[in-house]
Amino acid sequence: MPKTLNKENQNANILAAKEENYLKWNEILEKFKQNFGNDIYESWIKNINLKKEFNHYVVLSAPTRFVRDWIVSRYADKILDIIKLFKQSIERIEFLIEENQEKSVKSDFSNKEQVTLIQNSLSNYNRFNSNNRFDNFMVGESNELAYTAARKVCIQSAHYNPLFIYSPVGMGKTHLLNAIGLEVANANKKAMFISAERFMYHFIRSIKSKEMVKFKDFYRMANVFIIDDIQFVSGKEAMQEEFFHTFNALIEKGSQIVISSNKPPSDLDKIQERIKSRMSGGLVIDIQPPDFELKIKILKTKFEEIKLNFKEDYNLEEDVFEFLAKEVTSSIRELVGALNRVLAFSKINTKSPSIYECKKILKDFINSGNKSINVEAIQTLVASYFNLNLQEMLSPRRSRSLARPRQIAMYLSKQHTTNSLPDIGRKFSNRDHTTVIHAVKKIDELIKKDNEIRQSVADLKKKLI
Repeated sequence: MPKTLNKENQNANILAAKEENYLKWNEILEKFKQNFGNDIYESWIKNINLKKEFNHYVVLSAPTRFVRDWIVSRYADKILDIIKLFKQSIERIEFLIEENQEKSVKSDFSNKEQVTLIQNSLSNYNRFNSNNRFDNFMVGESNELAYTAARKVCIQSAHYNPLFIYSPVGMGKTHLLNAIGLEVANANKKAMFISAERFMYHFIRSIKSKEMVKFKDFYRMANVFIIDDIQFVSGKEAMQEEFFHTFNALIEKGSQIVISSNKPPSDLDKIQERIKSRMSGGLVIDIQPPDFELKIKILKTKFEEIKLNFKEDYNLEEDVFEFLAKEVTSSIRELVGALNRVLAFSKINTKSPSIYECKKILKDFINSGNKSINVEAIQTLVASYFNLNLQEMLSPRRSRSLARPRQIAMYLSKQHTTNSLPDIGRKFSNRDHTTVIHAVKKIDELIKKDNEIRQSVADLKKKLI
């Protein structure tokens, strides 16, 4: 498991180990780019370098503590997996901070354009998707209000300001935000559509290159400012401060602001109260999971699109559409994914699958949709399994009877939820993400050699799934 290198014993570890330079870092970087995609690679991954290589681990450097923590919490496991493709003996990665490793970022601003650096980055990573339009957004009772409000702000800017749309993943938030941007851009207004993660990247880069004035000017000239997944600014105080002032400046000039999140403003963790208040001051709308009729409509529309785009000539029986709409309950995205899998079967076997065959094809989709798995549910299950009081298990006490169940709960949270390591740590009484890393590593080791722990984890997984 990846971990953060302890500064006190860093030099001793490096001197004690025998260095063997086998890895070709440029080839690994290319693999990172392929696996993570250009956006994540350019924002984060290319900032790390190989400093030391040993038989069983490598030492990587990051330019700042912030970059190190971000990479460790979100990408470290995948980085390790990719490195292992080049050298199987590597068991872990360690990070050190090398603040002066990056060359100073030089701005290439022309006299006419004062924000070329940011604007070029936006044009590379934040183009509007022409496939996500209002005319191909499937409307039903669950999302009609969000759709109507989105159309409204295109016609009458600042009527609902800000417009805040929230829902679980895969329900169409980003589609709606993109549709707003397309509509506004076609009306010759300045529309800016950016993810919260990309906004944060520009913010950090502008601080390093001493271009904060240009950063502020650029983000405040939009007629419509659209920001996706605002929950990712959680805990980032400096970035929240800048977002707060950007928000106020845009409101004052009459610009429309559109925000999306996975939760309503009041439920966002580690977001300043004044920002929650601003975001709640306009129209807050949620998108509910689609009902049966809307899912049928989505499935049939997607089916016709696929047939048209790929010039395929096959059909599905009506009962297959009904089965998919009934059984796949997690999100619209997974519903379309299930349809694609059924169509692959249909193409290979040149027939519409039976319901029995659909159940076999979609076993994981159906099971994953039957029960909502989150950190809180895992904590409750583990506490009950070990006959513990939940608050006691989450307490600071370190006795074996509490520590081991707590570590198992962290391990299961890492395995069965999409929460980041810092987020999991916060849900365990604000513990640090390194505590979660240690817990996951410890349980991984015990599963291999302790039959009782192995059985307990297996039992809990069955109950969870």
